[in-house]
Amino acid sequence: MAQTTSPPATTPPPSRRRRGPSRASAGVAAVIGLVSAGLALGVAQLVAAAVRPESAPVLAIGSAFIDRVPPWLKDTAIRLFGTNDKLVLLGSMALVIALLAAVAGLAERWRRGAGLVLVVLFGAVAVGAAVTRSGSGPWDAAPGVIGFAVGGVALRLLVERLRDADAAAAGRSADRPAQRPGGATSQGSSARRGPSRRSVLGVAAWVAAAAAAAGAAGRALGTAARDAVAARAGLRLPAPAAPASAVPAGVENGVAGTSPYITPNADFYRIDTALTVPAIDPATWSLRIRGMVEQEVEVTFEELLGMDLVEERVTLTCVSNEVGGGLAGNATWLGLPVATLLERARPLAGADMVLSRSSDGFSASTPIEALTDPARGALLAVGMNGEPLPLEHGFPVRMVVPGLYGFVSATKWVVELEVTRFADATAYWTTRGWSDRGPIKTASRIDVPRGFAQVPQGTVAVGGVAWAQTRGITAVEVQVDDGEWQQATLAAEDGLDTWRQWSYAWDSAAAGTGPHTLRVRATDGTGAVQTSERAAPAPDGSSGWHSTTVTVV
Repeated sequence: MAQTTSPPATTPPPSRRRRGPSRASAGVAAVIGLVSAGLALGVAQLVAAAVRPESAPVLAIGSAFIDRVPPWLKDTAIRLFGTNDKLVLLGSMALVIALLAAVAGLAERWRRGAGLVLVVLFGAVAVGAAVTRSGSGPWDAAPGVIGFAVGGVALRLLVERLRDADAAAAGRSADRPAQRPGGATSQGSSARRGPSRRSVLGVAAWVAAAAAAAGAAGRALGTAARDAVAARAGLRLPAPAAPASAVPAGVENGVAGTSPYITPNADFYRIDTALTVPAIDPATWSLRIRGMVEQEVEVTFEELLGMDLVEERVTLTCVSNEVGGGLAGNATWLGLPVATLLERARPLAGADMVLSRSSDGFSASTPIEALTDPARGALLAVGMNGEPLPLEHGFPVRMVVPGLYGFVSATKWVVELEVTRFADATAYWTTRGWSDRGPIKTASRIDVPRGFAQVPQGTVAVGGVAWAQTRGITAVEVQVDDGEWQQATLAAEDGLDTWRQWSYAWDSAAAGTGPHTLRVRATDGTGAVQTSERAAPAPDGSSGWHSTTVTVV
């Protein structure tokens, strides 16, 4: 019987179903997105050095975000992060940019042009933010346009190279020798040659290096900051025509851990809307007074230094300060009374507000009587604690107005005073729901002992500060748990515009071991006792008694 031979088994052809990129390819695509974004930002930084540093995409977008942030979010950021709020914002922006960049790389690998759409959208946001900032011009669009164009080209070229590498890898896999019966092999078509994913990563590394070099060059070419630092270092302030009186003996309460009477410049709080510190060369600075005046006035820094400067010790307070918070500081300021220049300009009848503007677009609404009252001592300050203003505190010139929260008075980097009316103009924070006048409320704070501290039985030193600028502090009282209010000892008074230290000797043994709550309240020079009513900072400053809980052991 004839034997039939079955036909040899054949291997079914591989599926022609379209497959997405492998995990390795996706990872490389994400890296390509990151380095392309880095190149875009680095080139933009370089272009911004020639145009205006504030037009760099990260600064422009970050500043636009600060301008548009709702008050509740601003308060939350300050409460959680304090004076590090801008660092947190920059760090958050870096994470978001990195995520979007990785998505752009993956999208471009998935479909040609998809990632470029994201690049164009982000570039448009950066350009829009740059050209709508205060003091911007058409050239402020250049960093975003050029930077993201370069980044988009890098993204397209690198992803195309990755596609070639994926195709080459697929070809090499298909062309591997096939095993025959008996161990023999058959050689297929010669392996396709092309770039590997490793070579793509090598090119990406060079792009990353170029991005870092462009960014570093942009920062190096940005001479404004160096000029401002050099100008400040070489500045010698003139002696005041009216120096401040000597600090009285006894202004310190003697309790270790209490905030020092004069706050060192390095420790003075900083709250403002500038994402980066403006760098202003005093040789190019001028202040213009305009609006409802008989005569516009413009003064240069050199002219300002040649006038009769005075010294004043003034405690500044931020409206964002929570009850018991640290956004307050006391310093000796050197400057020209604002009233001197307003007298030159001769405000018109009906003017009741001065809208001060800073170089970064911030504005503050100050009642004109607070600036013209000789007893108030409002200054265009050039010095702080015996040295030129630090850059972060307004160099070369800032405003200092006793009795008003900083958001309506303490404009840093000030370049313009517009005499106007509250009915006709609104300031930066007023348009965001805050009050337009901002008188400082009476406040007090416990510095020692700290919250949740363990204290021994016996006499425990309790100390802190209280302030009510323009009214002064006449009494401070301390309450333990729900007991009677006890008079604290006031340190010597320097003036009505500065805070006052206080101390209290607490007999913790009489209170007994365990947790206890200490509270403080102050009485101002008008006889008004600090209110116990709790209020959030918005819209016109916090209120309430500060308390701290300690444990007697």
